[in-house]
Amino acid sequence: MSANTLKVNLPERMVIVDARKRRILSAVVDLYIRTGEPVGSKTISQLPDIHVSAATVRNDMAVLEELGYLEQPHTSAGRVPTFNGYRMYIEEISAEGTLPQEERDRLDEMLGDESQLTEDLILQSATTALSQITKCATVVSNFAPKYSVISKVDVIPTGKRMYVVLLITSDGKIKNRACRLQFDLTHEHMDFFKHFMEENLEGVSVSDLSEEKLEQMITAMGTYMMTLSPLVQGICEMSKDLQQNELYMTGEQNLFSCDDLDKAEVAKFMMHKQELSGLLDDSFQGIKVMFGEEGNDFVIGNSSMIVSKYQKGDHTAGSLGVIGPMRLNYAKVIPYIEYFTEKISHLISDDDDTPPPELECIGQTEPPKDPKPEQ
Repeated sequence: MSANTLKVNLPERMVIVDARKRRILSAVVDLYIRTGEPVGSKTISQLPDIHVSAATVRNDMAVLEELGYLEQPHTSAGRVPTFNGYRMYIEEISAEGTLPQEERDRLDEMLGDESQLTEDLILQSATTALSQITKCATVVSNFAPKYSVISKVDVIPTGKRMYVVLLITSDGKIKNRACRLQFDLTHEHMDFFKHFMEENLEGVSVSDLSEEKLEQMITAMGTYMMTLSPLVQGICEMSKDLQQNELYMTGEQNLFSCDDLDKAEVAKFMMHKQELSGLLDDSFQGIKVMFGEEGNDFVIGNSSMIVSKYQKGDHTAGSLGVIGPMRLNYAKVIPYIEYFTEKISHLISDDDDTPPPELECIGQTEPPKDPKPEQ
């Protein structure tokens, strides 16, 4: 995906207008983003790339208002963009080009040594860098794998009656759960568990790991059922995690320091930020634009969220986006989002054929968000 082919998700109800009106609309949005003040026709007519009179501009702005792209907050004031006006503006600037090579090199430096980055670290580094550059919050959603299968299950003793269950999938996901058992496991117990997992779980699709299936496995363990059932329960919890979209957010402090956003609404949003997963699905193409107070679950008023998707091989793997004020510098932010989604797609696709790490290294690659051991 390149900037020249990037398209905004425009609602079907939007009417496409002629080139002159699009230039006028872009000029209004650009000035409003910079000043926060309603824009008048005289101001627009004096711009170097607008070659018509103030009267013509005024007429075109009236048409744009009638079509729902501009609105007039007060009778005597200039005009400001609506949600749809922002969307058309974003589509217009999306075709203006890519980042210069020196800026791409700077972003690569911010990501760090690519050879040392796991998939989770790639996502975390990209969101941190994007947040620092845009001065906004950044969010990344890692979609639940649709084509992944279980490639290995193992159990490792870590202390008296304490064991870690490891689960590795074909797409490189690694999960672990610490379990406290009633008894220390013998070599016979551990050998049985490993062989039982090989026969019953390896090669099974992640999407098929239902509670019912795992309960059937516990019953099939026979005399080992009481001793080993906590380990299977740990697998059940990990399978639920694997089947849910994962969401990371960075730069939340930028939202609290933004004068355009209500601090109470930001605080409420942060308490329920995991609900964003439903908005960051794979049902859109190109750039997806959402605004606060537009009838969706994105609850920060006067805000915007710009999202693009990244790929892993031939499949959509997740979404990366920026959350900030509605008066966001879209011309600056969109090329950064595009570059990072391209970069993430390249890095995680290159790593797609890399064999999973050795078991003794797994603890170093597991992200820190997993639940604490059972007490």
